[in-house]
Amino acid sequence: MDSLWESIGAAPAEGGSPAGGRDAAEERGGLSAGRPSTTQERAIDSMDSGGSSEPARGLIVRTDGAARGNPGPASLGVVLIDSSSAGARKPDAAPIASVSEYLGTQTNNVAEYTAVLRALALAEELGARELDLLLDSKLIIEQLHGRWRVKDSKLTPLHAEAKERLARFARWTATHVPRAQNKQADALCNEAIDRAQAGGPRVVVVRPK
Repeated sequence: MDSLWESIGAAPAEGGSPAGGRDAAEERGGLSAGRPSTTQERAIDSMDSGGSSEPARGLIVRTDGAARGNPGPASLGVVLIDSSSAGARKPDAAPIASVSEYLGTQTNNVAEYTAVLRALALAEELGARELDLLLDSKLIIEQLHGRWRVKDSKLTPLHAEAKERLARFARWTATHVPRAQNKQADALCNEAIDRAQAGGPRVVVVRPK
């Protein structure tokens, strides 16, 4: 299984550079290529999401990607919710894990797809077997279901990886939802850009204790 830690920071974002010119490994709380150091891992895992440490068999996945300009400074937000919890499909349902990541300069669609990949990697690490993706990107929903072709060459490898990762789960669904129902992931996008531009870490991952 590919580790989430190997998929984050493995290469600089296309056209982008780390916040403040620093490598992600140098940023407190950030993640370098490969697994983070023990210190980094403790810092990330110590953020209590309020969720159980037991792996969730089913997860609700909400993601968002943003670019201020297209292309422009870009980011992603991921929210994972235990599907067995009360009100799991509500937009304000409490997550058990999340990701907020600055991507450098990217297009909005690249950011959207990268958010899905981060979500799938983290869900797999947490032991999920079933996923329900609730996304506000109509493009991604239609392409994952094979109803729309992938015409943008930048999206082709991202789409292929998403399909390969989805195939590892016993069941998955992908449903389009209005943007207004995706405010948690959207907020994580904005936090990532603002945080990185202020010299903070590119990536913040919150995991169950």
